[in-house]
Amino acid sequence: MKRITTIFSLIMAVAVMGVSCKDKASNKIVADNVESATSRDEAQKQLPVMSFEKAEHDFGAIAQGTPQETTFKFTNTGNAPLIITDAKSSCGCTVPEYPKNAPIAPGETGELLVKFNGSGQNQVTKTITVTANTEKGTEILRIKAFVNPKEAAPAGPVK
Repeated sequence: MKRITTIFSLIMAVAVMGVSCKDKASNKIVADNVESATSRDEAQKQLPVMSFEKAEHDFGAIAQGTPQETTFKFTNTGNAPLIITDAKSSCGCTVPEYPKNAPIAPGETGELLVKFNGSGQNQVTKTITVTANTEKGTEILRIKAFVNPKEAAPAGPVK
């Protein structure tokens, strides 16, 4: 008899707990997931966007070994501070200079200076990869030039 009373008490306790819960646990879990997904989506919209005035610069025809430089101007058209963490060129003949880890507020502008030492021959194209906290993560800039070789000095006296 004691065993039946214990089982009956357990069944009653489970029934009372089941009736006393106002919200179903599964509904609460789904609602929490929807709220966290919505807030995550809103946070993702709060990203910086790096908008360049130009993504490519052509130096035209230059003499070999003649240093060149150009400035790529950009604006943060996003909703959060823009931070450039790195800028690398495709070779050592091109050196980018950028505002290192300096936040650029939404609506503000910045500049990335690119120096090219004029090496190579004929048509030359170099890329600069800018790494920032944007949705894409990287931006690609290009410089190009037609490098005319230096005129070779005469080998000896001309007769």
